[in-house]
Amino acid sequence: MKYLIILFSAFFLVACKKEKETIPGAAPADSLHIAKDSASTGPSSGNILVGTIPFPKEIKECSCYFAVSKTDFENERYIYADDAGKTAYMKLDGKRLALNLISSSDMEVDELLTKEIENDDYKISVKGKKIKGEEALLFEGTLTIEKPDGTTFTTPIYGECGC
Repeated sequence: MKYLIILFSAFFLVACKKEKETIPGAAPADSLHIAKDSASTGPSSGNILVGTIPFPKEIKECSCYFAVSKTDFENERYIYADDAGKTAYMKLDGKRLALNLISSSDMEVDELLTKEIENDDYKISVKGKKIKGEEALLFEGTLTIEKPDGTTFTTPIYGECGC
């Protein structure tokens, strides 16, 4: 009798397990499919996401800082700030970055402002022209960001440089 109960129990467990595996309409879990889904949730390599930043606490004295428009500038929604020739701060692809300035002209010729910033992931170029100057100098221009894969993002900028 004991063997009969064990035999039926084993048969019953095997039968139940088979039913679970053959549920109609259920797609089997495929590890390759799961990896593909998780990779597609990250940022696309074809886009450069530029976020706004508060004025960096690291900047103590002279600086340049820019927003996309005059309205954003007045509302302190900056996309770029630097400490007058050493370090630039931006939020790119969701990460706040401190980048080393490669070169900065700061109006050496024809009241034009140019800055070049580069690291392994981004090449950034700032070009502007002075529109007003008192204690701080106001500028309008463009900011261009390029990735190694050739993706480029260009935006107008409005901001100021001063001490």
